[in-house]
Amino acid sequence: MAEQYPLLDLINYPHELRELPRENLTQLANELRAFLIESVSQSGGHFSAGLGTVELTVALHSVFNTPQDKLIWDVGHQAYPHKILTGRKDSIQTIRRRDGISAFPKRSESEYDCFGVGHSSTSISAALGMAIAAKLDNSEDRMVAIIGDGGMTGGMAFEALNHAGAIDANILVILNDNDMSISPNVGAMSNYLAKILSSKLYSDMKRGSKKVLGAVPPVWELAKRTEEHLKGMIVPGVLFEELGFNYIGPLDGHDMDALVSTLQNIQKLEGPQFLHIVTQKGKGYLPAENDPTAYHGVSSFDPELDELPKSEPTKPTYTQVFGQWLCDMAEVEPKLLGITPAMREGSGLFDFSQKFPERYFDVGIAEQHAVTLAAGMACQDYKPVVAIYSTFLQRAYDQLIHDVSIQNLPVLFAIDRAGIVGPDGPTHAGIFDYSFMRCLPNMVLMAPSDENECRQMLYTGFLCDGPAAVRYPRGFGPGVKVSSEMTALPIGKGRIVREGKKFAILAFGCMVGEATDVAERLNATLVDMRFVKPIDEALIKQMSDQHQFIITIEENSTMAGAGSAVNEYLLQQQISLPVLNIGLPDEYPIQGSREEVFIDCQLDSASIEARIKQFSSSITSGKKQTRLVS
Repeated sequence: MAEQYPLLDLINYPHELRELPRENLTQLANELRAFLIESVSQSGGHFSAGLGTVELTVALHSVFNTPQDKLIWDVGHQAYPHKILTGRKDSIQTIRRRDGISAFPKRSESEYDCFGVGHSSTSISAALGMAIAAKLDNSEDRMVAIIGDGGMTGGMAFEALNHAGAIDANILVILNDNDMSISPNVGAMSNYLAKILSSKLYSDMKRGSKKVLGAVPPVWELAKRTEEHLKGMIVPGVLFEELGFNYIGPLDGHDMDALVSTLQNIQKLEGPQFLHIVTQKGKGYLPAENDPTAYHGVSSFDPELDELPKSEPTKPTYTQVFGQWLCDMAEVEPKLLGITPAMREGSGLFDFSQKFPERYFDVGIAEQHAVTLAAGMACQDYKPVVAIYSTFLQRAYDQLIHDVSIQNLPVLFAIDRAGIVGPDGPTHAGIFDYSFMRCLPNMVLMAPSDENECRQMLYTGFLCDGPAAVRYPRGFGPGVKVSSEMTALPIGKGRIVREGKKFAILAFGCMVGEATDVAERLNATLVDMRFVKPIDEALIKQMSDQHQFIITIEENSTMAGAGSAVNEYLLQQQISLPVLNIGLPDEYPIQGSREEVFIDCQLDSASIEARIKQFSSSITSGKKQTRLVS
């Protein structure tokens, strides 16, 4: 490695970086970028975002005394260079793998990861909380929040900015802006202005002028407006200044000398500072520069080639089934509207956005707004469909209750990435939606067992007069052919897949597939419950009358999940019957492949069969149980 990365080989921790002469930092950044390309091309992971923050990461660790000074990365997609420079260079190829390092900053992994993340728009709030604590402790530690322009679309970021400016906190917010539309603002002049605006002389003049002119309000107001008028022509910082920040920028985020000089100036300033830098996503790797979206998250690839490896899928993913249904439904229903919180490609809305641009709404990373926007549309007799990841819907729970459920509005939620998602770990696991949605009055909650069921459930939910949700996992289904027809399913009715003896397996969603072979081997009845709410009470009663015990299986936390709904009905009816609830345990899942996590959580078919046999044996030996939660 020393021959290819002579400087990077010397750097394992930031204090070693801070010993380098300033003129060597650009070479270090170049080596870091090359190492990142080599590493992620082998391991897979988030790619283009990190390439854009290489110079910023080097500059931050060279100027600030980390880990005493705190760097709080928003989301964490852009933090791979940070991980490499903070003791994890040799383990970077294990990223996102089981027992490897996390894809996101994680407090338990490193003292340099001072705040765990995975979701957007949290960094400024966290940094402000740390800044307030530092002030109370009379500490001089500095807090730096690094947030992308996507993260700035989240309302939480502006809530934190508003608070920080109001209390005059010592905090630096760095906006990493990789929107190419403002790139013409970057250059020698804007870099020069950034250095001037970050200087102590300019800061003192601003504070002093307020004191001097404060006794003459009309004069101060004229001076203030003149300053804003002049700055408004060259920098887009008036908004942040109105929030109480000293705005600096825009600055070329790949100009190491300008970054270091500006950060050194800012380090000496008191009060809330806002540094606006402009970077290029995918910087230094041409295919990623040309298509940063495709290279946002990658599997392993050959960096010598100009494209990512392609596979020819033999069957559609659940996301693709949703995308096709949405377009088909929009053809026949002119009032259908599609909404996504910044996940057009991930949620399968690309084709819809091209075919029906006037009915497509990407609201940015603003899940709360997405849900209430849909509620407003529904009030005007439109039929909104909110395409959202399960883990992101959690962020809009109040809106789900207050704006949709209470008003019983016909909003359809297409919930992608439900259950175990694998390498992204606990921050992205959608393992609570059964629990937090089935308790809501008026809600219809469905879980498809295959691709065709998914299409028909989407149609069923779309026809509902109130809120409805269809939750489905990431990736492929069992390969069932998807019908071009759309048929509404009877609300709250499951289906018997296989009839057997002794016990019945009530499976929800994709767990029907995991349970099929088990039911065959054990000669059990297998039921595809289809609906988590309303639960099919008649079918549960039938199964309890015909079998000695019941097994429920779900890819959700067993705490208040679908199995709990079965237990509640049996208790209400005073039906005394042994029940085994199989689902996800009361803990956050490990990172790893979906298959590895299933085995770890004992949700794979072999583990399910072993647990059923053990449960059956305990019953026949006289150790009857009314409920066993795992």
